[in-house]
Amino acid sequence: MQTQAERQIGLLNKGLGKFTEPMSGEHIAHLGWNLLREDLSLPSAVLYRDRIEHNLAWMQRFMDSYKIKLAPHGKTTMAPRLFQMQIDGGAWGITLASAHQVMVAHAHGIHRVLMANQLVGKQNMQIIADLLDDVNFEFYCLVDSADGVNLLGEFFSARGQQLNVLLELGVMGGRCGVRDDQQLQPVLHALARWSDTVQLCGVELYEGVLKDEESIRNFMRRACQVTRQLLELDQFASRPAILSGAGSAWYDVVAEEFSAANLGSGVEIVLRPGCYLTHDVGNYEMQQKRILESNPIAREMHSGLLPALHVWTYVQSIRERELAIIQMGRRDAAFDSGLPTPALYFRPGGEAPKPTPAHWETTKMMDQHAYLKIAEGDDLRVGDMVGFNISHPCLTFDKWRTLPILDEHYNVVDVVRTYF
Repeated sequence: MQTQAERQIGLLNKGLGKFTEPMSGEHIAHLGWNLLREDLSLPSAVLYRDRIEHNLAWMQRFMDSYKIKLAPHGKTTMAPRLFQMQIDGGAWGITLASAHQVMVAHAHGIHRVLMANQLVGKQNMQIIADLLDDVNFEFYCLVDSADGVNLLGEFFSARGQQLNVLLELGVMGGRCGVRDDQQLQPVLHALARWSDTVQLCGVELYEGVLKDEESIRNFMRRACQVTRQLLELDQFASRPAILSGAGSAWYDVVAEEFSAANLGSGVEIVLRPGCYLTHDVGNYEMQQKRILESNPIAREMHSGLLPALHVWTYVQSIRERELAIIQMGRRDAAFDSGLPTPALYFRPGGEAPKPTPAHWETTKMMDQHAYLKIAEGDDLRVGDMVGFNISHPCLTFDKWRTLPILDEHYNVVDVVRTYF
């Protein structure tokens, strides 16, 4: 008879093929695993099914209210099963950041990808060229220089292929993107030169490099102005042209400004938040509060996004009166945008997890350990389980190859695999 450890290893090994998923959700559910019964080896990042479903529906409803499209950024999770849930929920496509990520998505049946990055390098171009042999695959990437356009034109023209691109706009001190009209003109000239190969299909930007709302609104208005000018000059190879922006923090402002521009049926607006799927309790939680307070559509929805990702682990040692050492470290959870915060605790054999006391605080993380500040006399023992909220889910997902999905009773009902 298989031991629990052997069964869990078998589950992981089931998905070791290059692009294959682990066991189906139906098989997982039949195993009868439960987090609170200690059927999982901890630490483990876990997802909550009901909260993911809530967040999927919430964001799709928000976008639909503005009559704009959603292309969630898949780099957050790199989990094709979650990609498909987003597509099934109404997403226009999936946003990704690298040729490798695009290859993973295509291998799992995603047929429309916006690569919110520039395609540079022979092997990266070859990956995309191979994918474009699939006539059902729709792909877009970014350009911001004549040099970049020329490299793409030379590579794809030699293969008799056409490549869809979006013009990337930028700001001083930001990342990529043309800063002004003077930089724009050489790009347009290069696009005209390679018009049979490099097809200009829209305009793109990333507003997250700016930190205040006024600057972001001004950037959005500039993007709308450039898009309108290019429409009037008939610079786009196809209609509707795409106008795309919005990370996970300022999607409401982008939606407001793009919608208010009234660019008409000749433009399709596509926004790209990614972290909404699991949300977090750091920067994005603060931004969500701002959105719920200031955005009329969000206020009408009477709810917000919910944290759907926890890292559960054990109390490992309590050798000081106000310090517990937790079996979780930088190898297990993101720490770049704030340390994980304790949310729930549970003593095996008990009835249900309880909210952690407000004074509990993660003060330090090492590779495999976290320092949890407690108070003398707190009812906490070695072997107790603690579930932590996470800030910046992107850098938690990339630490895990499999994440169990739990139902409201903490039963394991599915597993997603990541491909970083």
